[in-house]
Amino acid sequence: MKIDPKNKADLSAQIAKAIRDAIISGDMIVDERLPSESELADQFDVSRPTVREALKRLAAQNLIRTQRGATGGAFVRRLSYDEAYAQQITTSTLLLSMNAVDFETACEARFALERACAPLSAQRRTPDHLATMRAEIHRQAQPGLSDERFCDSDVAFHRALVDGANNPVLSYQLAGAVEAMQPLMNMITFTQRNRDVIIGLHTRIADALEMQNSADADEALAELTAYTLTLGEEAMEARARR
Repeated sequence: MKIDPKNKADLSAQIAKAIRDAIISGDMIVDERLPSESELADQFDVSRPTVREALKRLAAQNLIRTQRGATGGAFVRRLSYDEAYAQQITTSTLLLSMNAVDFETACEARFALERACAPLSAQRRTPDHLATMRAEIHRQAQPGLSDERFCDSDVAFHRALVDGANNPVLSYQLAGAVEAMQPLMNMITFTQRNRDVIIGLHTRIADALEMQNSADADEALAELTAYTLTLGEEAMEARARR
């Protein structure tokens, strides 16, 4: 592991990246103990506070864990899907909040991935997944439901669709799309949308998954994609006229 002391980038960031790259490449394995702070300081020719800051960065990314005592130190951490899922949501939310991804791109990515999930969800969804989707459809139809609560229910519906595929890698990949992009879409389109249309499409999706009909589920998702894009265009036009 090496860094470039002439590089203007923060030395602690360089050290964190070097260690992270070693973990990702497999040069450092799960539960392996990292060298001590003094050993790392000597290795990178930096001060111990700089090393300490690098380790804090890695801990914040859930890549290492620390342990006290005679057998303590910093160790490569085993990352769970639940932790990775939360990080994916955070990263996607930051990208969207900084306008790094526009509405059309987010919509295209989210629905393309979700439609890829539909055939697996049609085969593998459990009664619990279907019950969640039905419950959210019922909730969405309640009079007086606020836009914020409708958005929350919309996210829960699509989360159940994705999780119904019973594939943790797909759930991870779609975490940002559903939990971060979906609220963005709702925030932009809520003034234009017709809840009855969305509820109708959600019902068709749930019916298709219950009947294990992936083609019908894909068709309904395709219509939902087109509808969402149209809402986005109308919302942008309405905003431009103000």
